[in-house]
Amino acid sequence: MRFWKMNGAGNDFIILNNLDGALSHDALPGIVRIICERHLSLGADGVMVVEPSDKADFRMLFFNSDGSMGEMCGNGARCICRYGYENGLAGHTQTIETTAGIVTGQRIDPSLYRIRLNDPSVLERRDVAVDGITYRCTYVELGDPGIPHAVVPIPHLRDADPQWLFDLGRKLRYHPAFPKGANVNFYELTGPDAVFERTWERGVEDFTYACGTGTGSVAAVLTLEGTVSGRQVSFTTRGGTLIMDVCHTGGHIDALYLTGPTNVVAKGELTDEALPR
Repeated sequence: MRFWKMNGAGNDFIILNNLDGALSHDALPGIVRIICERHLSLGADGVMVVEPSDKADFRMLFFNSDGSMGEMCGNGARCICRYGYENGLAGHTQTIETTAGIVTGQRIDPSLYRIRLNDPSVLERRDVAVDGITYRCTYVELGDPGIPHAVVPIPHLRDADPQWLFDLGRKLRYHPAFPKGANVNFYELTGPDAVFERTWERGVEDFTYACGTGTGSVAAVLTLEGTVSGRQVSFTTRGGTLIMDVCHTGGHIDALYLTGPTNVVAKGELTDEALPR
């Protein structure tokens, strides 16, 4: 089984080519769980499977590391845009069919890619109580069906106790206020149009180095609040810097653009003997 391994700002993925349909959809969740297991296999936050599309240049199936299917992934979409360009599936502008809708990408330079994220279908205030403390929270879904995100400000986030933050992220991820579950995006403002962010991702069930759709959700909320300008807003994540541009009319988001780095880590043949034969 041939593969690429890539990361976008530290969010890492395994890419499998299924243009010929050789990989059974029924088998994919099990394959994903095996090859995403760090130490035992390649290890990754998720897997993207490339398939033909009659609506776009190609189709992306996105799987979380636990084998569950996700609607879309922003950092993954930037990586898959580069994969499509370098494999001749698309030109300098790429269109990708995802479960959450069509995503458009643009090659800025050999490693820098810009994508238009799915527009928010839900954006509403949902304050939530955990262990007797009420947290100010905004619930956002990007796309339709939407990718669920909770946007939560945490003062002094950089200095927060890691175990406390992990426990809070897990409790919010499963909070009944979010029936679909939620990716939990903690943030603090660090300067004009500068944000520090940590995301606890469902399906990975831990913090990841970055989350593109999470960054887009935080940018949408802060722009509508007037906290940031919405132009070239810089997000510092554990894996690097992501840039957001938010187009809006009054209280309505018209477009979200995510720009950031991609890195091709490895290309080769996956020979994991734990895979079904």
